[in-house]
Amino acid sequence: MALYAIADLHLSLGANKPMDVFEGWHNYVERLEKNWRSIVRPEDTVVIAGDISWAMKLEETEKDFAFLHSLPGKKLLLKGNHDYWWSTRSKIDAYLAAKGFDSLRIVHNDSYSVGEYGVCGTRGWLYNAASDEDIKIVNREVGRLNASIDHAAAQGLRPIVFLHYPPVYDGMVCEEILKVLISRGIRKCYFGHIHGTQSSRRAVTGEYQGIELHLISCDYLGFAPLFVC
Repeated sequence: MALYAIADLHLSLGANKPMDVFEGWHNYVERLEKNWRSIVRPEDTVVIAGDISWAMKLEETEKDFAFLHSLPGKKLLLKGNHDYWWSTRSKIDAYLAAKGFDSLRIVHNDSYSVGEYGVCGTRGWLYNAASDEDIKIVNREVGRLNASIDHAAAQGLRPIVFLHYPPVYDGMVCEEILKVLISRGIRKCYFGHIHGTQSSRRAVTGEYQGIELHLISCDYLGFAPLFVC
């Protein structure tokens, strides 16, 4: 039983917004499927840290979710900035159940156990947020992240945090999110959102203030899930 992670799949099997138009994304769905099937076993778990589907409404995700469901392993979904289909937990859970997508679950104010580890996370927010509305969103995301970590801690699990937005990027820091990671003793944090060679070079990876930071955008990973533990 292993844990893997990837982000930013940007699937559009039910919409007309293919990512193939971007450099390096040619045949990305086929490449992703081939790599996934060669790495992930049925008993494994894969965290997908946001920007999962270009669908605008929950019911429009069916083809994208059917594709994910067909792949090996359990999939834990987090919200990204482009997941416009995201709804309330009750509606998403009901939709997944109605469609028989029992290998897909969302992480939202809670955590999931994988062995001794607790998969925790939330979307996060911008590292240069400054407006009053941004501050409200950051505070809400901090609350969700703490709730997720609390849920794992209550079960005696070792929390690993997954975010969509990077907590640190190109010299900028989302202080509120980073403060949670440090104060809660988080040792590993995985994030997406960053695309392209130039942008990826500005991402902070490796050890940062005692935390291992890992970029898991699918193009950065070569469209292959990254082994976590």
